[in-house]
Amino acid sequence: MDINKLLCGVTCSCGKRHACDIQYVYIEKNATKHLKEICRDNQNLLVVADQNTFAAAGEKTLAELQDKHIKKMIFSGQDVLVPNEEAIAAVTDLLEDADLIIGIGSGVIQDLCKYVSFYNKVPYIIVATAPSMDGYASNGAAMITNGMKETYPAGLPKAIIADVDVLANAPMGMIKAGYGDIIGKFSALNDWKLSRCVNGEYFCDYIYDLTYSQIKRTLDLAGGILKRDEESIRTLMEALVIIGILMSFAGSSRPASGSEHHLSHFFEITGIIRGEDYFPHGIDVAYSAVITSEIREKLLSGPFKDTLYRPKESEYRRRMQEIYQSVADGCMDLQKKVGNYSADRSVTYKEKEAEIKEILAQVPTAEEIKEMLSLVGLDMEEFYALYSSKKRNDAMLYAKDLKDRYTVLWLYYDLLGDEKRA
Repeated sequence: MDINKLLCGVTCSCGKRHACDIQYVYIEKNATKHLKEICRDNQNLLVVADQNTFAAAGEKTLAELQDKHIKKMIFSGQDVLVPNEEAIAAVTDLLEDADLIIGIGSGVIQDLCKYVSFYNKVPYIIVATAPSMDGYASNGAAMITNGMKETYPAGLPKAIIADVDVLANAPMGMIKAGYGDIIGKFSALNDWKLSRCVNGEYFCDYIYDLTYSQIKRTLDLAGGILKRDEESIRTLMEALVIIGILMSFAGSSRPASGSEHHLSHFFEITGIIRGEDYFPHGIDVAYSAVITSEIREKLLSGPFKDTLYRPKESEYRRRMQEIYQSVADGCMDLQKKVGNYSADRSVTYKEKEAEIKEILAQVPTAEEIKEMLSLVGLDMEEFYALYSSKKRNDAMLYAKDLKDRYTVLWLYYDLLGDEKRA
């Protein structure tokens, strides 16, 4: 698919004109050669990377910018970089007269540059170093502020530069994470359909269908990913970027992020709070997609109940404090604002039970998703080994509280929460 043609926008049958403000996308060998032309009108550049990502593409990038005045913010590669207030300040403090930010990296570097760019009104370019996530072309920045993971509205990059040779040499775990992020779209798309049915949420068939086609493209070439096959890696990166563009088209991350992402965020946030290990985002998303398929299968196994599960306020607060600790109040305030706990969807569930079940049945089964993950060496046993059954159960019941979005996790909690509570 011609990504740069897609960037021109689409007048859609959904009634909206979809557009994306990215000017250039280059996913090819020696893609950094385009930087000289793209940056022709910029003189003062701030390059942001960590030691590992700079080692991967830093010299290639700087070689195209030899006539520029460049400052560098290179984070230590020894520790996991968290996109928090400290990292934001470190980048912002070096902006000064910069008229362009160039991020070299993937998820965290991308989000950090995107956030600083948007809130300081300085454009940015991302030089991708791994096909690890779909945020390159999305207009949201996933940051961790006040201990909470929150997606902030943010601008789009001026350009995405992705050298296929650099991508193919990324750590295999990051490549698997990108593949896992794509597999997670089965769940996200299903949640979008579910919310349209239950809540009348905006839905676009064009965006849905094109996202789905990117999942299929990636699956068709999955066998080459472990071999670092050039065509497979390029296709994976294209799929991730296209889905990011489609998020911009939708005006939200709906096509790409649902219950599987909420579970992933749960494992990350609780891991940070408690000092416990967690998987890279895309791998967590992949394994969590298996869990959400199991949830859908459970919901399909019997008739819907007439009443919704709602614990006593004291019990709910106790559980939230136990699970989320320092960020519990923020989660509870969010849900109070959104009104999910006060909403009575029981009539909708009963009236639309057949339609809801038809939607739930459209997702691949848990066993089918496990098979897809096995194509790149992802084994659910490592997920079970890292996260205890209690932690997984807590995630299924309370990951929904991290976000304001309706997904199958709410349907599960509403109808089966009384069976699964700890």
